[in-house]
Amino acid sequence: MLRIFAMLALMMTVTACTNPDDLDEAPVYLGDFNLAHNVVVAPNLTRGPASREATKEEWIEAMTGAIDERFRRYEGDRLYHLGVSIEGYVLAVPGVPLVMSPRSALILRVTVWDDAKQEKLNAEPHQVTVVESMSANTMLGSGLTQTKAQQMRNLSRNAAKLIQNWLVRENVDKGWFEGGEAGRAEAKAALEALEAAEAAQAEADALEQAPQEADVQGAPAAEEADAQSAAADDGDTAELVPAE
Repeated sequence: MLRIFAMLALMMTVTACTNPDDLDEAPVYLGDFNLAHNVVVAPNLTRGPASREATKEEWIEAMTGAIDERFRRYEGDRLYHLGVSIEGYVLAVPGVPLVMSPRSALILRVTVWDDAKQEKLNAEPHQVTVVESMSANTMLGSGLTQTKAQQMRNLSRNAAKLIQNWLVRENVDKGWFEGGEAGRAEAKAALEALEAAEAAQAEADALEQAPQEADVQGAPAAEEADAQSAAADDGDTAELVPAE
């Protein structure tokens, strides 16, 4: 549990490099993938510091819906199961804008099962860490601008997209969803497109983050200047010395 809390605290300084708003586009290539069972559990769910509270049932519903939304679009020839265990979360509470506004976050673990082979494709669960996407609604802290349901929806959709990104990489590295060499070129093309999109998103996030960091760094100086100005207005003026 302490490890989960430490990871959640660290994630507050990380920017998510993913864009889940691509569901109106054709699904990213995943070979013969076809989602059979979508099993989401939360036996060890841990709520991080400074967080709204959400139940296991609420998280299971949100994550199940996000996975269905993204992966039910695939119509491959072989069935695969996704097992997801939600481990910990932070749903940001209202804070002081720019200075103490927390970020929402989510940690989960994923296992992929091959139905035909009746075996796991990854021996150890793959860990996914999510931080809410930067947007006009979250730059001041989503606790100020979004409901709990909206925060959970955004995190779950980001998590589903990161699971998809991982599957794309594993399909290239290990051929998980390929029956032979025929689809390898298309799988590599999908990975190249993914990496280009991630690089572009990271650059966009960095550009959006820079003005906010500058505002935060400048805030103490601005507050000090305001305090000095207020003091002067209250009569704390310096003694006037006539010029010679």
